[in-house]
Amino acid sequence: MRVAVTGASGFIGGAVATALADDGHRVTGYGRRVGGWSHPRGTYRVWNIGRGPLRDPERVDAVVHCAALSDDWARYEDALRVNRDGTRAVIRTFPGARIVQVSTSSVYDAFGPNVDEREDARPPRRYLSAYAATMALAEAELGGRDAAVLRPHAVYGPGDPLFLPSLVDAVRAGRLVLPDAGAVQHSLTHIDNLVDAVRLGIHAHGPRGVFNVTDAEPVRLSHAVAELLERRGTKVRISGVPTAAAMRGAHALERAARISGRRPPVTRHAVSRLGYERTFDLTAARERLGYRPRETNFEGAEAW
Repeated sequence: MRVAVTGASGFIGGAVATALADDGHRVTGYGRRVGGWSHPRGTYRVWNIGRGPLRDPERVDAVVHCAALSDDWARYEDALRVNRDGTRAVIRTFPGARIVQVSTSSVYDAFGPNVDEREDARPPRRYLSAYAATMALAEAELGGRDAAVLRPHAVYGPGDPLFLPSLVDAVRAGRLVLPDAGAVQHSLTHIDNLVDAVRLGIHAHGPRGVFNVTDAEPVRLSHAVAELLERRGTKVRISGVPTAAAMRGAHALERAARISGRRPPVTRHAVSRLGYERTFDLTAARERLGYRPRETNFEGAEAW
């Protein structure tokens, strides 16, 4: 197949583009940075989707749309331009292609726990970040098209620039403070599982709609974090603060940041993602996509 991958200069897009090229597909990766991805059997082009459709696109059978502004403190206008308007640009650039969009579980209600959350859950009335709000709008752009939307949660694995680094940076003198000490269940998503879901989704006229994509079973967040950091040579003592108190503190920091113009050290979005249960029902992906996820696995984390 001829496949275009947006966001190929990033963690998820790069992993997807490499895996599909390894599978023998003719892959064109797109990203904002010069030289953002390379593969012996692939090509790379610079494209900032927030600036509109590509003028001279290749003909492709499928598009894997991974590009997004995922900063939880981004201005709404910036997030809207990249996430919603960028998705419109992808649709206009490749009007006849099957589209697999890598979205996010952040589109679910973040003001409380998600317990075995299904894709048809009622949309929240408000969001904790422009990222979440505009990704929901981006998903809506694909309604009625030959498209599959994948919603992973906490993607990790080789090349991860967010989940593991943020944990490492938060360790102070061998101590890591998490909301409620991480005593909640989470459905994490290994990059290999997400890539497998993309492989299943790219075929023309395949199942349409929205699909949760995570590892096979939830894990206790504190246990997962401790194992991950220990494999990296960092032994930590995990302590906690009540999630409600952490949310109030983050809200105060956000208000101060809006006055100062500086990024807050902690956001409510970040506290919410860690402090409440985040587990997701995989029935739709298993039954309609044929998704067979592996268990959460930190093997090789020493080199990540």
